[in-house]
Amino acid sequence: MSFKTNKGFWAIIVALTVILIDQVIKIWVKTSFFWGEDMEIFSWFHLKFIQNNGMAFGMEMGPKLFLTLFRIVVVIFLIWYLIRITSEKDKPLGYIITIALITAGAAGNIIDCVFYGEIFTNPIPPEVATFVPWGEGYASLFHGLVVDMFYFPLFEFVWPQWLPWVGGDTFSFFDPVFNFADASICVGIFVLLIKYYRFLGGGKPDKNKVEHAD
Repeated sequence: MSFKTNKGFWAIIVALTVILIDQVIKIWVKTSFFWGEDMEIFSWFHLKFIQNNGMAFGMEMGPKLFLTLFRIVVVIFLIWYLIRITSEKDKPLGYIITIALITAGAAGNIIDCVFYGEIFTNPIPPEVATFVPWGEGYASLFHGLVVDMFYFPLFEFVWPQWLPWVGGDTFSFFDPVFNFADASICVGIFVLLIKYYRFLGGGKPDKNKVEHAD
């Protein structure tokens, strides 16, 4: 089979690669850094180990169990959709890989939520997390914390005192700490909106455009 006709194969390769890289980085950080430890690589790029209950970039959305189950439902839907579109001739390989990036990123964070609480200790400073037998970890099944580590404090400034509400406060860009799975989701969504937005409506795109979309 040619590169372009073997869409399912490349979707699997991309998804598994993202999940593998994501988990290798998370496990290394979790077992090498204590919670809150900040390693400066460059002035604008740090490795900073934090854990959170929420969505991408540490956002919160309801109880932990609800959030984990919601993620699982979303990933099941994305996997179903990915399987379906790999057999559709009008869907270019680039679009399929974009969906694979989003699916793999969501699945990567689910692994943390479902399993990490059962197999890791809680890294209370100055200790780092260690593997423990199943069930002896810091949380029950579906209640694990998501590991984040990439921090980009690109620049900061102090708001003028005369500004209401924020006057005198320090503004830092970019404050959120995220992981490889979050980055995969964001890249996938960005490419989807910029290049493959025409597929979001469910309509049939022009064949000439599809042929040159990969």
